[in-house]
Amino acid sequence: MRSIIDTAGQVAPPARTKPLGTHIRSATQQRCQDAHRRSCTMGKIIFYEGHDFQGRYYECTSDCMDTFQHFSSCNSIRVMGGNWVLYEKPHYRGYQYVLNPGQYSHFHSWAGFSNCIRSCRLFPPYRGSYRMRLYHRPHLMGHYMDLTDDCPSMYERFHCHDVCSCHVTEGYWVFYEHPNYRGRQYFLWPGEYRTCRDWGSYNTMVGSCRRVWM
Repeated sequence: MRSIIDTAGQVAPPARTKPLGTHIRSATQQRCQDAHRRSCTMGKIIFYEGHDFQGRYYECTSDCMDTFQHFSSCNSIRVMGGNWVLYEKPHYRGYQYVLNPGQYSHFHSWAGFSNCIRSCRLFPPYRGSYRMRLYHRPHLMGHYMDLTDDCPSMYERFHCHDVCSCHVTEGYWVFYEHPNYRGRQYFLWPGEYRTCRDWGSYNTMVGSCRRVWM
């Protein structure tokens, strides 16, 4: 480490550096955070009260925990940029729907159970690998199964359809209530889910799951 000579001709003490390894995030977490900052300026979704993009509409460019002040019902959507998770209830609760850029002319086109959307979240793009560990017992205990690709039928692959907890280490995933990506959806961010309540479900049944591609 070099010392620096100041203008008075005296040797200044060497600059201090932060110790390495104390608060270093994983490369995956850093990529997700960098991408999130970029995506916040690119995300845009338009909610329409009528079918086929008719009627009053509301343009949204960031997370919104309660959309009721902007519209009372949603029957069609245009995703102009970014990737979104929509929720049936305020504060990111209730049925979930994952939408990529595109046009959705009716709530059935995003597998909606009704025309009720009460909150939404923008999530960043991801280009890395995918990995998730599923556990047979709550709190990340018991036998486990590792996943790195899509699974259209949990029962056919693992001979069970109960997932009590999971740990997503890389990428974004969606659990589906039934095989072949049907039924209720549960979006999974990287992190630990110690019970099924953590991903928004009231039971442990998972029929299928797949990666969220950007």
